[in-house]
Amino acid sequence: MSALLGRVQQAAGLLQKTSLLGQAGPAILYASARGFAAEAEAGGIPVEVHNEGGSKRVVVTKELPGERWLKLLTQADCRVEVSKHPEVITSKDTIKKLIGSQCDGVLGQLTEDWGSELFSALQKAGGSTYSNYAVGFNNVDVGAATESKVSVGNTPGVLTETTAELAVALTMAAARRVVEADSFMRAGKYEGWLPTLFVGALLQNKTVGIIGAGRIGAAYARMMSEGHKMDIVYYDPYPSKKLEEYMKGYGELLKSQGERPVTCTRVETMEEVFKAGDVVSLHCALDEKTKHLADKKMLGMMKEDAILINAARGPIHHEEDLVAHLKANPNFRCGLDVFEDEPHMKPGLADCANAVIVPHIASASQWTRSGMATLAAANIAGRLQDFPVWDKPDMLPFVDGPFDQIPKASPNILNAKDLGL
Repeated sequence: MSALLGRVQQAAGLLQKTSLLGQAGPAILYASARGFAAEAEAGGIPVEVHNEGGSKRVVVTKELPGERWLKLLTQADCRVEVSKHPEVITSKDTIKKLIGSQCDGVLGQLTEDWGSELFSALQKAGGSTYSNYAVGFNNVDVGAATESKVSVGNTPGVLTETTAELAVALTMAAARRVVEADSFMRAGKYEGWLPTLFVGALLQNKTVGIIGAGRIGAAYARMMSEGHKMDIVYYDPYPSKKLEEYMKGYGELLKSQGERPVTCTRVETMEEVFKAGDVVSLHCALDEKTKHLADKKMLGMMKEDAILINAARGPIHHEEDLVAHLKANPNFRCGLDVFEDEPHMKPGLADCANAVIVPHIASASQWTRSGMATLAAANIAGRLQDFPVWDKPDMLPFVDGPFDQIPKASPNILNAKDLGL
C-alpha cells in the first residue's frame, strides 16, 4: 500500500512540470489500464498524458491499441500526449493546436492530410519526426516533410496476412451471398428451405485474378488457390518468382495426390486479368496509372457473374461506374473495404444488394493493429534517440518477442536517404 501511495505522490509531483506543454491546462491524475495517466489540455484539446516528466514531447492523434507502443515511447523518455478530441478524422487545425509551440514528434493517422502546412508547424515547434499509423502513405507529402527536415515513418510488414484474410472474407461473402442472406434472416423473411434461395457461386477450380502480386496480393492468391484449388492469373510489372515457384510446388503436390494441378500465370496486361478472372482482386498501389483502373471499360470486360474485390485503395475503382455495373448486372458482385471518397460512398452503392461493403477494416486484427502501433512508435523513438534505420524487411523483431530485445532502430523511414539517415 505504501509503495502505491509513493507512486501516486511521485506522479502528482510530476504533474507540476508542464513547461513542455506551454499551453497546457490543469492536469488530473487517474489510474488507467496502462498505469497512471493524466488528463490535461494541449491548445484547448483534451489529451491523455503518459510519463508526464518526459524530456521529449510526442503527440499521438488517436488512441491506439496495445501497450507495447506506449512503453517504447515512455522508455525513450517521451512525454506522450494522446488526443481525446471527438473528431473521427482529425483536422489540420486540431493537429496544429496539439503540436503547439513545442513538440518533438507526432504519431498520426492515414486519414489526416500531412502536407507542407503541418510539417512546417511541426518544424517550427522543434519537431523532427512523424510516423504514419499505416503502411500506405498517400496522405503524406514526403517531399514536404523532407524540406522541413522531418523524418517520415510507416508500418510495413505486419498487414500482409490480415489484409489478405479480409480480402478472402469479402470474396466468400460475395460469392455465397452471406450478407444478403443475413439481412433476410434478421428481417424474419425465412419461411423454409427452397432450391433457389440465395444461390451463389462455387469457386472451386475456377480462376482468381490478381492486380499487384506484392506481399498482400501473393498471400491472397495463395489463400484462394490453396483453399479452393483456383488457378492464378496475375499482372504485376515485376514477376513474382516466389509465388510462381510456390504454386508450382503446390501443383505438383496436388498431382501426386491424383488431383488437378493448379496453375499460376503472369500476363502482360491488366485487361487479361479482368477478362480471365472469376474473381479479380486489386492489390496494387494507387498512382496515376491505377487511379480509376476498375472503370466502365474494365468492368465491361469481366464475366457476367464475376466478383471484384478491393481492399487496397478506394480510388483504384471508379465508384460511379461500379454502381452502374452492379445495378445493370445483378449476378455480378463486389466486396469493398475501401471507397473512392472515403469515408463516404457514392450514391447508390448502399442500395446494391450485390455489394459487400465494410468500413476499411482490412488491418483490423488485434495483432496487426497493435503491431502497427509498435512500429509507428518505434520509428519515432528510434529517431529521437538517434538510432539507425532498420535495414531488414522482417519487422517481427519489433512486434514479437521480449520487450528488451526490440532492435535499437527505426523500423522504416521513407525519406531516410534524402535526410542522410
